Amino acid sequence: MMHATTTPIPRRTLRAVFLLLAGLILGPAVAQANWQGDDYGAPRPVIFVGNNWEGMIDVIDANTYEPVGRTNGIPDKQERMRQIALNPIRLLYFTAIRHLIGEGNDQYVDDMYSTKDGRLLVVSRPSFADVVAIEIATGKIAWRFPVKGYRSDHMALSPDGTRVAVSASTGKVVHVLDVATGKEIGQFPSGDSPHENVYSKDGNRIYHASIGHVFTPLDHHFKDFTKGKRIFQVVDAHSLKIIKSFDMGDKLKEAGYKKLSPAVRPMAHTPDERFFYFQLSFLHGFIEYDMQEDRVTRLANLPNLIPLVPREFYVNDSAHHGIAMNGKGDTLCVAGTMSDYAAIVNRETFEYKLLTGIGEKPYWVTSDASGEHCYVSWSGTDQMSVISYATGEEVARVDVGDHPQRIREGFVPANWVQ
Repeated sequence: MMHATTTPIPRRTLRAVFLLLAGLILGPAVAQANWQGDDYGAPRPVIFVGNNWEGMIDVIDANTYEPVGRTNGIPDKQERMRQIALNPIRLLYFTAIRHLIGEGNDQYVDDMYSTKDGRLLVVSRPSFADVVAIEIATGKIAWRFPVKGYRSDHMALSPDGTRVAVSASTGKVVHVLDVATGKEIGQFPSGDSPHENVYSKDGNRIYHASIGHVFTPLDHHFKDFTKGKRIFQVVDAHSLKIIKSFDMGDKLKEAGYKKLSPAVRPMAHTPDERFFYFQLSFLHGFIEYDMQEDRVTRLANLPNLIPLVPREFYVNDSAHHGIAMNGKGDTLCVAGTMSDYAAIVNRETFEYKLLTGIGEKPYWVTSDASGEHCYVSWSGTDQMSVISYATGEEVARVDVGDHPQRIREGFVPANWVQ
């Protein structure tokens, strides 16, 4: 994304609004997913890849890495767009998301999780400021929840699969919803631009971070003044009370890292949840944080392959965006977003192996159920890679849709056909 500059954009905004209104009047409806059949069988393990700019979700077999099909994350697009066009404030935010966050594109699918029975796929849709549950078999929407404010973002599914936590970017809250019904169980407050959510393994805590205003242009000068409130929180997943809250900037200064951003991006942790590995805005690498001692313990510097590119041109302030850990807890997989690489990093020594020339703009990393592979989305070249933690080699690559971001394992009915 090109960050907003001091050049005003009213003409571009007006043109975008005009095209949106014209599209609503003249454009055809978006087709729903077309899965056929009556008896769908037992759940089948798959990988869901959400294509943010396209609105479609690729479904890939979790064992063979062969494409199973695709499902539509925005079957109600025309209805949503009409509602936006009739509300001037929502239209303003919709257009702002396109130009300030979406790199000139609408953001239709950010995150998604399926139910364990393969019946529902829960999807957060930033430009529509909502979360929906789509019936996988029919492609129809089972429920819809509009978030507070004007943009939805990252989600987290509870280990038992019954609750989903979704960040409301401009609403400064995280909603916790009942997966089966879409009803709000509760919410907790956050800082500016609530972002990443991670449930603890036992389901008792939610680890949450807000990233601040990533679209502001003053990344070198007065950045703390313009970036807003950026905090890290540990939340009781049942009562939704804040257990712990702190500004990572304070912890970084205590550790002697005064020039690092306090904005926590994606995170990973050891199996015992003592050591966390946080990506930060503008950082080519990550920090290690001891949750037991509440302090930053180490800094891992990874290569910056674009030293001449100003920080104002980083994608939403992300030098890196995506980190995961293997099942043994001894190896990390990192997305070097701006430098176009994936890195396999030894947790003990921080020695690394770079995988370059595979794709462009890696934008998310997650581990498979076995903990033996990581999945990397290449949002610039529309592919997903499967990488072995043990060898540091790519074992599979799959073509997907426009601007893949979040990757989640889940389930679909075994006998689906498209």
